[in-house]
Amino acid sequence: MWYHQPAINEELLQSLPNLKIVVSSGVGIDHLDLKLLFSYGVKVSNTPFIVSTDTADMGMALLLASSRRIVEGHQMAVSPDTEYFPADWLGVEVSGATLGIVGMGAIGYKVAARAKAFEMKILYHNRNQRKKEEESAVGAVYCKKIDDLLQQSDFVLLAVNLTPQTHRLIGKRELELMKPTATLINISRGLVVDQDALVEALQNKVINAAALDVTYPEPLPRDHPLLKLKNVIITPHIGSATKKTRRIMMEEMAESIEACLAGLPVPREVL
Repeated sequence: MWYHQPAINEELLQSLPNLKIVVSSGVGIDHLDLKLLFSYGVKVSNTPFIVSTDTADMGMALLLASSRRIVEGHQMAVSPDTEYFPADWLGVEVSGATLGIVGMGAIGYKVAARAKAFEMKILYHNRNQRKKEEESAVGAVYCKKIDDLLQQSDFVLLAVNLTPQTHRLIGKRELELMKPTATLINISRGLVVDQDALVEALQNKVINAAALDVTYPEPLPRDHPLLKLKNVIITPHIGSATKKTRRIMMEEMAESIEACLAGLPVPREVL
């Protein structure tokens, strides 16, 4: 499967009686009905580890682009209507700011390592607290309650898997807990955020800005209000989109298929 295609449903499974494995690119498996697949005796594998470095880079790229208003600045610099650069056109400081990371798995942890190099203060919220030595290595402080993280952070970055527990994890209440100067960055899945609530928060200056590599749906309808807001950056779900990573993803997918067909243990099997 690439970009969640083809859709795996009962009709397809019934038409493929010899199907042994479904291998999905990337880390997310929210598009798969695992119970249905397992009921047909089909194995599932994905490529969760190779994407973490590039996706962490993407998270920092979005944070920097939003804080320094890179997209707006480019548009101003190349516009045929620009006669001068306004002196009061300002961005937001990154160095010394507080970054709150929601989801401290492989991706979130690598974001923290990058943020440390930018001299940011790092908070994180996760189902489980990291080991003390892991926290110390990136200078991260654990917030047991997400509310504490939201209230203190200048940037809130989402790096969680999409599950029933994280579906619309960030809604109206959570956005109102954030600072009015804060920026929301989403590199996880679009459905982790209540988009209607996000639009309202951005329009009413409940928060300062948003930088999104994911939306729901993808792409958004061309008349969606998020596309009209100047304080939003949206990229086309390209967290893992580098030549090297995509090639390795394909190699790992082929490796899982070959192992399954040979009756060997499947690398990166989803259980």
